Amino acid sequence: MSNLERYKTESLQRSNTYKNNKQLQESCNQFTKELVAAKYAHNYFWMGVPILQLPQDMMALQEIIWKTKPYTIIETGIAWGGSLLFSASMLELLERAGKIEYGDVVGIDIEIRPHTKEILENNQLIKTIIHTIEGSSIDQDIIEQVRSYQSHTRTMVILDSNHTHDHVLAELRAYAPMVSKGCYCIVNDTGIEDFPVSAAPGRPWGKGNNPKTAVHEFLKENNDFVIDKDIENKLLITGSPDGYLRKVKWNNH
Repeated sequence: MSNLERYKTESLQRSNTYKNNKQLQESCNQFTKELVAAKYAHNYFWMGVPILQLPQDMMALQEIIWKTKPYTIIETGIAWGGSLLFSASMLELLERAGKIEYGDVVGIDIEIRPHTKEILENNQLIKTIIHTIEGSSIDQDIIEQVRSYQSHTRTMVILDSNHTHDHVLAELRAYAPMVSKGCYCIVNDTGIEDFPVSAAPGRPWGKGNNPKTAVHEFLKENNDFVIDKDIENKLLITGSPDGYLRKVKWNNH
């Protein structure tokens, strides 16, 4: 075993002890709730563009992308476009490092605002990697458009649009089959189930009706995926508990 592999093994062993540390878990849970109330995730940018994610989750995302080396990343929900830029940056790094031959990022949103289009179109470094589709991510026509970009080498999916149970479940049923074995379907904002009721005022989602409840229902009907608890154990602070789904069964992709 190389020194690097030994280090990785020790890191995994260490982080897996965190789940049994009651004081650490309680502190992190309380801290996460305070971060949500303070809109902490709204303070971070990628290439100058808001990403609207906890930095811990973005660190996990880059580790996943580098490890699994997808050719295509499909994202529902675009907002400012920071997450698309992040994913495209990672694929550009993989391509330049000779790890993949090409990279595509596909972003879907019910409304792509003019300032977001301008941001993505003016990025000379990676704009050719990014493809945007405007429309509902669960409309059949949109799903078929996305499928045309799907890489039969390696594809991963990130779901981060409408956070209601029914919408996320429909997205999982539509896009999870596109994920390649060994790659991930990441469901963002599953932490809504664990946050105070007041954390989502005026939103159609909340406790009992959110991405985490959709994930649990989806896993009852689909055994191609498992929740990767190793990631959650290491992060401690995450907006997506139970949301890192790794595909473990083979299909045609």
